[in-house]
This record gives sequence, structure tokens and C-alpha cells, in this order.
Amino acid sequence: MSLLQLDRDGIAARIPHSGTMCLLERLDAWDAQHIACSTATHRLPDNPLRTADGLMAPCAIEYAAQAMALHGGLLAKEGQEASAGYLASVRNVQFGQARLDTVDGDLQVQAHRLSGDERQVLYEFRVGDAGGRMLAQGRAVVVLNTPLSTEDLA
Repeated sequence: MSLLQLDRDGIAARIPHSGTMCLLERLDAWDAQHIACSTATHRLPDNPLRTADGLMAPCAIEYAAQAMALHGGLLAKEGQEASAGYLASVRNVQFGQARLDTVDGDLQVQAHRLSGDERQVLYEFRVGDAGGRMLAQGRAVVVLNTPLSTEDLA
């Protein structure tokens, strides 16, 4: 795995999320098949995914999706913009607890590219706590290069 590390600004430059919606704070390691990131944004009171009840466990899917987006950005050829991607489905999702904002320490966000081509990618993801406990895991399909026409939005 590459030990290239990025901070929040470096990550935000490579994914379509900015400001407080950029949830990942550090790229820890990556290669062609895997990515590992970490963050403490789950405890921030201004986390944009937080509700009056706290940061609910399904929000871990967004953390994983941002890691997948970053992975795609890192895999883009030099001088080429990363493919636009849309989370098309998640499957076999399991949660280890109801809320993320009560987790001490950083979240460990990992994604493993299982297969893919220029149209779609299948990832397996895992979000854990600093002690290795599973908070969320599952599989996700990301559809690439599928622009929406204005007719689709009507």
C-alpha cells in the first residue's frame, strides 16, 4: 500500500464534497484495490449529517462512499479528472451500534475494490473504531460516467 498521506484539504481537492460535508480528515494508505482513511468528524456538533438524535449509524455509508470517491480520484491517470460516480446501491449492510457520535477516537474507514470497469465499480467497505470494532460494513456499487439529463430531473 502507498503511504501517501493527505489531510482534509488534499482529500477535498479530489472528491466532490467540500466544507463540513468533506467528512474524511486523513488518507492513511491506498493502492489499486484498497483505501484506508481516518477521521474524527463524527463527533463534531456541526456535522452536516447529524440530526437532533445524533449521528446515526447509516451515516457510516456516506463516510465509506467518500473513501470510495477518493480512491477513484487517486486512481485517475495523471492530468485526467476522476470519473463522476454515484452510489447506486448498498447491500449486506450491518451496523455494530446505533450512533456514531458516541464513538471515542477516530473512525477508521476502509474500502476494497472487488471488481469494476469504466461504467461501475463494486466495493466492500468497513467503518470501525480505533480499537478495531466494526461499526458498519457492507458492499456498494458505484456507477461511473453516467450524466443525468435535465429530462431525468423533471
